[in-house]
Amino acid sequence: MKIVFMGTSEFAVPSLQILADNFQVAAVITQPDRPKGRGHKIEAPPVKQAAMARNLPVYQYNRIRDSEAVQTISSLHPDLIVVVSYGQIIPVDILNIPDHGCINVHASLLPRYRGAAPIQRAIMAGETITGVTTMFMNEGLDTGDIILQTTVPIPLEMNSGELEQILARTGAELLLQTINQVQAGTVQPKAQDDSQATYAPMIKPEDEIIDWSSSAWDIHNKIRALNPKPGAYTTYKGDKLKIFASRVQEHDNTGKAGEVIAKTQDGFLVQTGQGYLEILEVQRAGKKRILAREFLKGVRLDAGEQLGN
Repeated sequence: MKIVFMGTSEFAVPSLQILADNFQVAAVITQPDRPKGRGHKIEAPPVKQAAMARNLPVYQYNRIRDSEAVQTISSLHPDLIVVVSYGQIIPVDILNIPDHGCINVHASLLPRYRGAAPIQRAIMAGETITGVTTMFMNEGLDTGDIILQTTVPIPLEMNSGELEQILARTGAELLLQTINQVQAGTVQPKAQDDSQATYAPMIKPEDEIIDWSSSAWDIHNKIRALNPKPGAYTTYKGDKLKIFASRVQEHDNTGKAGEVIAKTQDGFLVQTGQGYLEILEVQRAGKKRILAREFLKGVRLDAGEQLGN
């Protein structure tokens, strides 16, 4: 079976690798190289790097809807197109090219968490179970018929970076099972129940701000959902302070939301709208991520000080 693979992020790499190990990958379509990091050095996306390591043909387009992209993919005559974390909406002109359709690997149990940020949004909502879905793509946003699904637990301390790695590997294995079923002609797709759909929109700058009037659990979930990027943040003495790790302390409220209550062995406690939150890892603007106890060695943070002002 001849396959065209479309993907960009690190999440898509295990799927590309498992396809290359088992099928003919005629081409890899990915996003253009972009500036990255503090130095804004131009860097190839992870999928391009993985494809080049296997000497697979790579094509990069600013807009996948452009006629050049459509014509190139059509000229390859793929039996199947696989899309994993590509980053652009695939137009119907491309969806209609392969005889066996286009298959997508999505990091949620559809129809829940359709959209761009299913991993972050699931953790932010405090979900304890998520999973991966393979589906036949249509013109809607993650609305195609489901082929296979598998569930994955979310431990209460797991962050989105850790969960993404697990789901990426799980998704690759599910993709292999899916394509084997397509080849064998045993696929039994199931329509999604739109009445059960929820959405996972892209993370916006306002989503990164910590609201200390929320409960300790809600803030903890936001912190781990946005770790490793972009990071949830508050302010300390007018400067941005990102928080990457925390621990919930069940406790009656004794202070104002955002008030520093006390230092601890591992960091410091902050009053929330419900309970204390122990801050364990932080990053000041322009600095590296460090443990909160190391942060306290370089600043004078006293009980009664206010975060978020």
